[in-house]
Amino acid sequence: MEKLIGREAEKSLLREALESGEPELVALFGRRRVGKTFLVRQYFAEKLAFSFTGTRDASLSQQLINFNKTLGKAAGNEKLYRTPDTWAEAFDQLSYFLTPQLTKERQVIFLDEFPWMNTHKSGFLPAFDHWWNSWGNSQQNLVVIICGSAASWMIQHVVNSKGGLHNRITRKIRLLPFNLKETELFLTTRNIHLDRYQTLQLYMIMGGIPHYLKEVRKGESVTQTVDRVCFTKDGLLESEFKNLYHSLFDEATRHLSIVKALATNNQGLTRNEIISKTGLSSGGTITLLLEELIESGFVTAWQPYDKKSRDTIYKLADEFTHFYLKFMDGNRSSGKGTWERLSVSPSWKSWSGVAFERLCLKHIPGIKRELGIAGIYTETSAWRYLSKTGKGAQIDLLLDRKDFVITMCEMKFSETAFTIDKNYAADLENKKEVFKRHSKTKKSIFQAFITSFGLKNNDYAKRLVQNSITMDTLFE
Repeated sequence: MEKLIGREAEKSLLREALESGEPELVALFGRRRVGKTFLVRQYFAEKLAFSFTGTRDASLSQQLINFNKTLGKAAGNEKLYRTPDTWAEAFDQLSYFLTPQLTKERQVIFLDEFPWMNTHKSGFLPAFDHWWNSWGNSQQNLVVIICGSAASWMIQHVVNSKGGLHNRITRKIRLLPFNLKETELFLTTRNIHLDRYQTLQLYMIMGGIPHYLKEVRKGESVTQTVDRVCFTKDGLLESEFKNLYHSLFDEATRHLSIVKALATNNQGLTRNEIISKTGLSSGGTITLLLEELIESGFVTAWQPYDKKSRDTIYKLADEFTHFYLKFMDGNRSSGKGTWERLSVSPSWKSWSGVAFERLCLKHIPGIKRELGIAGIYTETSAWRYLSKTGKGAQIDLLLDRKDFVITMCEMKFSETAFTIDKNYAADLENKKEVFKRHSKTKKSIFQAFITSFGLKNNDYAKRLVQNSITMDTLFE
């Protein structure tokens, strides 16, 4: 059996649900390919009393036939139940199947691809609402896990339901991609031993998506892997983007317009800037779209240092989306050797710097540990000042600490130790001066650098930098 890597927080929530002694309705959601089904099946294994997966675009009758067959197998006799005519009847059969078992021990039910069961005019969701509210939530030994990749549907109809499931979800699990440590461990368990610089590059392109990482082959460099997986006719990711958003969101073109706008602006965009670039409505529509993208892990929202929510900065967070839109979308060059050529181009060098920043922003706890401030209350934010006359400034990561210090973080990706030259030193000093003047802070300002291989120890580094962190910190 394949090993379950990481997922410690999620396993803890599943364990609590299993051991609570109360009826549990757990909602599990996350983007396509992130490992939701694998998590449930591996964690519960033989404890699953019944598991059913909805079929995308299947008719009501076909869904019910599939449900009937699955329930029959669970009961040990495929002909035990007749095929139900409605979902209400199907759930009655499930209750009949579970009742004697619930008197003996705790039973775990897994309904996977939950949104796909809710076909047009099927009556699925009202039937499930009624089943849970009239029967399920009174069964002290029952744990029901509902799971789906269609994030917009799960958020609207389950997590934020205003109908029968309102306040019925006992635990919510939003499954995110692996972090760097989990990615390294995942590869190692598959006998893939890359050095950390190679793993860093791989993560910057694929992110921590287990299904993507399975494509890495022993003995290949990251360049060879990306070349094969992204740019050859039969590569797994060659056509992935076309399916990714449409499988997750209703009317995905609107989500894509936001994602594409964010991909063209490395510093991020405010809500009003997104509206201006996409032409989307400034009402509830944009709020819902951003919420769905954030909950699915494609976008992150960064509160500004001055905490004005209207100036929240939204940034593209998904590595593969960023990579696809830069190097794969509309690229006329494909086939073996494509990425070997592109990976040494100037555009890769500039893109990789932004990708590294995005990666660092996902690993802030490790950065705080290395800075020795893990135990100090710290508020994390971004800050920018746009000047019409003078020189503006942007700081992608500010750590505002209760020990009367603010740490300004610079994140730089390079093949060797990063060098602070005269011009860059002047830019750092300008950022600090502009921030102090406009924020009016009285706190001390420390400068920290997060780099792949550290800083070259020159006079500028000695004078301006208080802390230097290497990529190894991001793996801890």
